[in-house]
Amino acid sequence: MNPADVAQSALAAPAADISLIGLFLQAHFVVKLVMLGLLAASVWVWAIIVDKTLLFARTRKEMDRFEQVFWSGQSLEDLYRSLAGRPNQAMAAIFVAAMREWKRTYESGARSFAGLNQRIEKVMDVTIAREVERLESRLLVLATVGSAGPFIGLFGTVWGIMTSFQSIAASKNTSLAVVAPGIAEALFATAIGLIAAIPATIFYNKFITQAGRQAQRLEGFADEFSAILSRQIDERS
Repeated sequence: MNPADVAQSALAAPAADISLIGLFLQAHFVVKLVMLGLLAASVWVWAIIVDKTLLFARTRKEMDRFEQVFWSGQSLEDLYRSLAGRPNQAMAAIFVAAMREWKRTYESGARSFAGLNQRIEKVMDVTIAREVERLESRLLVLATVGSAGPFIGLFGTVWGIMTSFQSIAASKNTSLAVVAPGIAEALFATAIGLIAAIPATIFYNKFITQAGRQAQRLEGFADEFSAILSRQIDERS
């Protein structure tokens, strides 16, 4: 809000609009930019939260379904043939990557299988890293909004308070009618910053924990499958 305008309005003693929309419309354009940026960040944060909630739930169900099929006694060859063309979930992708390396070695007629176990573990590690990267994608946005949101809102607050003091100096009037609107605008910016930052921080911690658990589950499956393949390599050597 322009200090001269505030002073003039205070002398005329109009009733200040302290509704949320009124606070936004009366704010200085810098504070408005801060508010709009934080509102856009809040919308982005909630879009990521919804997307990640669905992704982690879907990934957990796909892992449960794959493990049920894997440990059902079905032959590895049949399972590989059914999944090779569409390994569209994390655990199946690890299985297909390992089986592909296994079959490539045996079908090429290699004389030695000394390095096969290491190569299988390597391709599974790469696949796990790729899947974890997919699970953790865009979590950096939540971390950034969670940590920087309050400070951005505080910047809007500081700017609004500076405008309020300029209004007081211009009007030479310290009545509440002059001071209150500017302070309310300033605090509104901080409130929006917290609205964006609080869910971002909560869900970042939740998702990073879930990503860690699912990564451990993938590594556990990779270790078990590596042991199965290692036994078959020893039997064929």
